[in-house]
Amino acid sequence: MMTSPVRVIVVGAGNRGDSYSQFASIHPERMKVVGVADPRRFARTKIQQQHKIEDGNVFSEWKSIAEREKFADAVLICTPDRHHKEPAVAFANKGYHMLLEKPMATTIEDCTAIVKACTLSGVMLSVAHVLRYDPVIHMIKELIDAGAIGDVIHIQHFEPVGFYHFAHSFVRGNWRNEAESSFALLAKSCHDIDLIHHWAGARRCVKVSSFGSVSHFQKENKPVGAGDRCMNCPIEQDCAYSACKIYLDRVKQGHTGWPVSVICPSSLPDIESVTEALKNGPYGRCVYECDNDVCTNQVVNMEFEGGVTAAFSMVAFTEEICKRKTTIHGSKGELSYNGHEVNVFDFLTQRSTKHTAPNNVPKHFGMSGHGGADYHFIDAFISAVANNDPSLIRSGPEETLLSHLLVFEAERSRLESTVVYCGDGSQS
Repeated sequence: MMTSPVRVIVVGAGNRGDSYSQFASIHPERMKVVGVADPRRFARTKIQQQHKIEDGNVFSEWKSIAEREKFADAVLICTPDRHHKEPAVAFANKGYHMLLEKPMATTIEDCTAIVKACTLSGVMLSVAHVLRYDPVIHMIKELIDAGAIGDVIHIQHFEPVGFYHFAHSFVRGNWRNEAESSFALLAKSCHDIDLIHHWAGARRCVKVSSFGSVSHFQKENKPVGAGDRCMNCPIEQDCAYSACKIYLDRVKQGHTGWPVSVICPSSLPDIESVTEALKNGPYGRCVYECDNDVCTNQVVNMEFEGGVTAAFSMVAFTEEICKRKTTIHGSKGELSYNGHEVNVFDFLTQRSTKHTAPNNVPKHFGMSGHGGADYHFIDAFISAVANNDPSLIRSGPEETLLSHLLVFEAERSRLESTVVYCGDGSQS
């Protein structure tokens, strides 16, 4: 067990890198940020100042770190999705333990290469499937394994993305265009396919089908008279997706957290900088005039060994934001999760039992993401490195690779309009 803090390097100082690094401010005795790399001066300087990183350990690109002698225990890789593989392999080869933002990578080949590099180097890999670390969601797996509902028969899982969240991230934002990032099921919902794969246990998925499309956010649905940007649009007040409502109104009310915090790349958000961002940046565009091409709604149907079935739905157009809903039907009972608590109905006694779990997350900026699961995720990773105990990581290399492969197979099914038989490359 380490007696000194785990030394980490942040590669990619955007929203996720900044959030995870906050753990060092809460627990300086357990984690110390000793290096940062990001091409954006403001982003890397912000991390440097927060964690008092010496000038010699601040870089505009990660390759400069990889070329040096190893000077930390672990690296947090939070670069854009399409830029995960190269740094992940390089840092694994240097012997760094690794926290890797999800998705692992945007191709099967790159995901496989990352796992191979980590395995050969003997380093720990923790992929940011943070929902596994939510105490209540983790309880679902514990109840299944304890036999609370008997044998799992069917899993029904729903992700409501949220109408303005989808407009922010997947219409105007970094994940709007597959060529620049990845497809929506991978970028947004690999969390969810991973959970389904996790709840199904050791069973292999044998076949999958999927359907989905881009709905509403298209040029033909642009209201008559609407402008190309919200700041000069004559009908902006009548649009639910107005950037003025999503960003500017929040800043005026004193809210500078997500999503406002990510739209000003060169400064902290205030009325002036947000106004400028909406006038000239991507987040001020009309949602009907963007280059988005990722699915707004998608369903995935799966069959696992032993006849266990699962159905997943992702929808952009919801009031709630990312409050997943789950029902798992078993041979002896039914388990339901409403985003807050778990309820188990026992068929024999015909009684329902509610289950909750404490979620003790420090009230600190950056650590409340995903209902506090971000905190528990980085907490587990730092503990795993400090104690040299990979069992503390709930989404390690091999299982993560398997759930990612299932995501890729589901997307292939959608694109090819076919049932995909997993693992043998065949289809119906």
